[in-house]
Amino acid sequence: MKPDLFEAPDYYCLDDLLTDEHKLIRDSARDWVKKSISPIIEEYAQKAEFPNHIIKELADIGAFGPYIPEKYGGPGLDNISYGLLMQEIERGDSGIRSTASVQSSLVMYPIWKYGSEEQKTKFLPRLATGELMGCFGLTEPDHGSNPGGMTTNFKDKGDHLLLNGAKLWISNAPFADIAIVWAKNEEGRIHGLIVEREMEGFTTPETHNKWSLRASSTGELIFTDVKVPKENLLPNKSGLGAPLGCLDSARFGIAWGAIGAAMDCYDTALRYSKERVQFGRPIGGFQLQQKKLAEMITEITKAQLLAWRLGTLKNEGKATSAQISMAKRNNVEMAIKIAREARQILGGMGITGDYSIMRHMMNLESVITYEGTHDIHLLITGLDITGLNAFK
Repeated sequence: MKPDLFEAPDYYCLDDLLTDEHKLIRDSARDWVKKSISPIIEEYAQKAEFPNHIIKELADIGAFGPYIPEKYGGPGLDNISYGLLMQEIERGDSGIRSTASVQSSLVMYPIWKYGSEEQKTKFLPRLATGELMGCFGLTEPDHGSNPGGMTTNFKDKGDHLLLNGAKLWISNAPFADIAIVWAKNEEGRIHGLIVEREMEGFTTPETHNKWSLRASSTGELIFTDVKVPKENLLPNKSGLGAPLGCLDSARFGIAWGAIGAAMDCYDTALRYSKERVQFGRPIGGFQLQQKKLAEMITEITKAQLLAWRLGTLKNEGKATSAQISMAKRNNVEMAIKIAREARQILGGMGITGDYSIMRHMMNLESVITYEGTHDIHLLITGLDITGLNAFK
């Protein structure tokens, strides 16, 4: 494996907008990626396996619930810190970032925001250390972009809830200790339930044959007459807005994470363009290659500014769901385009595991789809600016 020589682009001096704490958190995560992810990630991606041994290390750098208060075992960081962590982890690999995003925004966040005090104290500290790992069950085999149509349901049986249904494309499912599952009650109202691994009738078959997120563990959640204690129902929010609130937090992290993938592709292509000689000189000296590289750094810079401003708004409690949606869509599209252009600069070498670009490109094909497809996010922006709902 080649040494990780990554140098982060900062064309508009955005470091000047960060606090010393932000930079310390980011640089610690960057160093960890260089030491613990870069040397192993190609091997794990090739064999389609998640490197379970890094879970504790992710916890140690604060990647699990960065914004969770210290009272519940989290570091109590701000949203820009969370974004920077996701950026650096996804610079290593989107699948590793997905593991951290799910644990933070889709498992810890709903327990923190919608859970009882007992649920918070029982689960959050152990999730923060990685002692417990979680997953999030919203998407179903027949309901992806329309989660409100879900058929997974539970019935009140007096001393417990009886859960039936299935969820699909669930990151972390095969090894998760708990699942935050969204299901309809007998009145059709959506609620969140904490389903624990040992509950009878709960299974998590693994999804195989993926060309994308190969170093991430993906599976299904199957519920066959699962008896869920009533104290595992999240009590403080119901309706579709509850899981969508979790997705806002996750999409925010993705908007930052995609920048990391784009930066890695750009840095790889820039370095290669200076080293690869054709027609008697480095290919970086040719106009078409400079056009590609100049457009890459421009788009990365725009995405960095978008993410930083969104993080500032989120810290102030002003970020809207539509603003988060725009950043997720824009930044992931930016990253996937840069990956494709970077691959062309590397020519045939760009498809090999000697470089990270093809892996990033394949990963981003999932990232542009999950947590709201590119087209769905366009319609969210369309609804926000026109007031007219194109979903119905």
